[in-house]
Amino acid sequence: MLIPQVQKLLTTPLTQKNRQNQSRLTVIFWYSLSLTFAVGYIIMGVRQAFSSKYIVSDDAREYISWMYRYFNPDLFPGDLIADYFQSVTPIGYGLLYKIIAALNIDLTFFSKIFPIVLGLITTSYCFAVCIQILPVPMAGFIASLLLNQSLCMHDDLFSATPRDFIYPLFLAFLYYSIRSSALGILIVLALQCLIYPVIGFVDLLILFLRLFSWKNGQISISQNRKDFILFAAAIMIVGIMILPYAIQSSQFSPVITAAVARTMPEYWDGGRFKYFSHNIISYWFDGRDSGFFALISPPQLLVGLLLPIILKIQSPYFLLTKQVNDQVKLLLQVVIASLIMFFTAHALAFQLYWPSRYTHHTFKIILALAAAISITLILDATFRWSRQNGRQILILGASIILGLGLVLHPSSFSLKVFPKTPYVEGTVPTLYNFLQKQPQNIVIASTSEEADNIPIFAQRTILVGKEYALPTHTKYYAQFRQRMVDLINAQYTEDINQLKEFIQKYHVTFWLLERSAFIPEYITKNTWLQQYQPAAQQANTNLQKALPILATLINSCAVLETDNLVLLKTECIKVVTKT
Repeated sequence: MLIPQVQKLLTTPLTQKNRQNQSRLTVIFWYSLSLTFAVGYIIMGVRQAFSSKYIVSDDAREYISWMYRYFNPDLFPGDLIADYFQSVTPIGYGLLYKIIAALNIDLTFFSKIFPIVLGLITTSYCFAVCIQILPVPMAGFIASLLLNQSLCMHDDLFSATPRDFIYPLFLAFLYYSIRSSALGILIVLALQCLIYPVIGFVDLLILFLRLFSWKNGQISISQNRKDFILFAAAIMIVGIMILPYAIQSSQFSPVITAAVARTMPEYWDGGRFKYFSHNIISYWFDGRDSGFFALISPPQLLVGLLLPIILKIQSPYFLLTKQVNDQVKLLLQVVIASLIMFFTAHALAFQLYWPSRYTHHTFKIILALAAAISITLILDATFRWSRQNGRQILILGASIILGLGLVLHPSSFSLKVFPKTPYVEGTVPTLYNFLQKQPQNIVIASTSEEADNIPIFAQRTILVGKEYALPTHTKYYAQFRQRMVDLINAQYTEDINQLKEFIQKYHVTFWLLERSAFIPEYITKNTWLQQYQPAAQQANTNLQKALPILATLINSCAVLETDNLVLLKTECIKVVTKT
């Protein structure tokens, strides 16, 4: 009696007659299970975010630091880095945090708890989309489980950046597309364009592809006028919503060209972006920024590639394939639209952002849905074969193996740490507290990576920082690179006048040094500093000859010291250099 009940719970579709109440209970069970795993994964990640006061998502330092201007407009005066990231922050994302600031909620705190909301919305829409295509609740559970595992293996849910919104919004777009809800489609499209504009182009292409259908070996055009009205409205929304963002971000345009990027170490191994590669397969296939199949995991997602084959199988064991809704074609439309934008982004590099962003996220979603449907169809076929051949015990065995394989894989075998979160911890609270007490117009110069944490934890301006070294927009990076070159030259010079000129030019108030900064390995093994040639090489040469003048001023000008950091006050340096 147990085995038939197992099969009934797992693969019986919702469309059978006289099962309304039972169907509702089955849906509630699998949906609740989906939310349970989602909450469990998310809480595991969020718990890490609150393990210390000074913890924040890696990329949040870029997007959220400048937003503290919402609390105090006088913060970061004349700050190149803050101005740049404010200009490239999508309008909708900035507006959300502006509302949060108006509610007097700390922005860093909000960035840590909001993944819970996004994760639950993502899970809900993923479950709903899947059972719209295949009305088997277990399939919805598998799809949401695989997608949540995938999100927790990368920083696609805890990044506190606009990309966290891709998954709930894109899945909502798919859901309303399946349901033919024009209002739902347009609302989600508008939100997508406001928060993560590049996916808006994929949405638009999907709506275009849905104007056509393939029947009997021929392409036919929709005869429904509403479809064309919807597409025209979508074009208007994309144009209206993205134009203000394009104007806002043009402050630091133009975008660097691919030809120029090829000459820059920032775009190769060891650079800020590893975009180009001498391995052509890696470049097109799994390159983080250039490949169309980048960061696809867990491997169970690849089962989704079998779906087109399974749907073609003519077998009495695969009867459940008849329950697959015609809307399964939407998965293919997403793939086509994503690839079109992927190759367009390559052709126009880097005008449309990184090419992989058009496939990385959408492919994860599509593969999770396709894998869930494929697994459900295979499992049902296994059940039918087992029952027909008098081996019903295989039903129970297959169910147990499937459950263990889906649930245990990522946390027990794939990763030592699951979920994998992008959090970084500030380790020098005394530094942040000291700088917060200083005037708001101070400028801190440093080649230390600890400088990256100063804007978010102390709300003070840094001259440069590794995390903020984005070589995308020429007007920004030209200034940033010049600052880096001047900083390296000044930090390792023997010329007192050069040091004074640097401090005066950039109005530097404090200089943050690592105690190891004056040994050759600090430069030669630092891939970030090595990008700035010939300054890095000259600095190394200077170290071989004599101790830089700045190193001799540490004892007399230090205002704060930790185990590996020393903060110097430049007013002291000016006085000392005059004597």
